Amino acid sequence: MMNLNKKKNTSKYTEDWVNVESISNGTIHLSNREMVTGVKIMPRNIFILDQDSQQNVLANLKNFYNMIDFEFWIIVADRPVDVTLYLSQLQLLYNNTQSPTVRKMINQDIQKANMFANNNVADTEYYLLFKEKNIDIVQKRIRLLINGLAATGLNATQTNNDDLRTIIDNFLGGGKTTNFGTVMPI
Repeated sequence: MMNLNKKKNTSKYTEDWVNVESISNGTIHLSNREMVTGVKIMPRNIFILDQDSQQNVLANLKNFYNMIDFEFWIIVADRPVDVTLYLSQLQLLYNNTQSPTVRKMINQDIQKANMFANNNVADTEYYLLFKEKNIDIVQKRIRLLINGLAATGLNATQTNNDDLRTIIDNFLGGGKTTNFGTVMPI
């Protein structure tokens, strides 16, 4: 018989409906003792490859997805990009450079970075997540995903706490409340 005396959540905040207890060690810990984790997949533009290479990557991805024997979610999340540190480094470089040609190139980079900063640029990140209670199975699945993606030509790493907060913020708040560090030049 159905229990009609269940307490109904009447909160007007979405966060009160989510059963997240904590985020630690690259894992979301839920109130039912399940863990949500996965891998962050580094983007790769396969469309700059020749046609045969593109087809190989796509076939390998298809094989990879077909070998996964557990429920998973593919998540695409936008992360705001902060270019202020990069801009200040460019400005310092500009101030310390004497060559007019080099100064002109640095100035063009400064203008481009300012355009990004003024247009709320976001990085698009890709994740493959799953839910599990057993920590041994979690680690086994992480290795399986990283190795399987490597076989397709994609690099992946286990999610970290910031990655998972970004995903939750994107779902609950449209990513508007997330504050992150700066982008460092490579």
